[in-house]
Amino acid sequence: MAEFNWTCPYCSQHQTVSGAKCDVTTIKLEVGETCDGKLTGVEIEAIGCSNPQCKNVTLSLSYGTLIQRGGYWRVDEKILQSPIKPDSRARPLPSVIPAPIGNDYLEACRIAHLSPKASATLARRCIQGMIRDFCNITKPTLNQEINELKRQFDEGHAPRGVSEESFDAIEAIRKIGNIGAHMEKDINVIVDVEPDEAELLLSLVENLFDDWYIARQKRQDRLARVTASVEEKEAIRKGPSA
Repeated sequence: MAEFNWTCPYCSQHQTVSGAKCDVTTIKLEVGETCDGKLTGVEIEAIGCSNPQCKNVTLSLSYGTLIQRGGYWRVDEKILQSPIKPDSRARPLPSVIPAPIGNDYLEACRIAHLSPKASATLARRCIQGMIRDFCNITKPTLNQEINELKRQFDEGHAPRGVSEESFDAIEAIRKIGNIGAHMEKDINVIVDVEPDEAELLLSLVENLFDDWYIARQKRQDRLARVTASVEEKEAIRKGPSA
């Protein structure tokens, strides 16, 4: 197996995975002709993290049609893909992310492939929760809250970390999330949210976690270290108290 780049979902460490740390097992399903074709199978991929402080195993399952490649059966056209361990693509969240927002994010990750519409709706909840918590803006609707945040940004007194890119992400999540949250006026019109769109929304939520909460915590930590260093040097300069 060729080496490939990979990021561990448990410790977030980037690494190169070799054949020694990756195992793929394919099971041919002997059930005759099915609606998915005559030759179908299940493929289980296991990757071991090389980080000695982590060493977690990541498992994923794929189902689909089989082809022979290099003398081995492999799943080619994947009809179903599902994470097994961990059970979603969710990033580990630091404690600076409020628990209700973090819980919505984790649930949205778990159902991104099972129900993209529901995942998009939860991503929308994350955005509204962040605007209310981080930006301290609460209005009757999310649209009104976004407009208030935009007004503050244009006037130069929005919370630090809010940028033009923030609004691009917020609008994308709001609009697609609305598809899941609200039925069309014509109930015969069905607008679907695709799994890759749900994944993209979750990536945008993660970007806002980074730009808002995590960046703020890093600034506070740096300031605390500098303040502690200044206080220590002041104490040394003044000498022992009488």
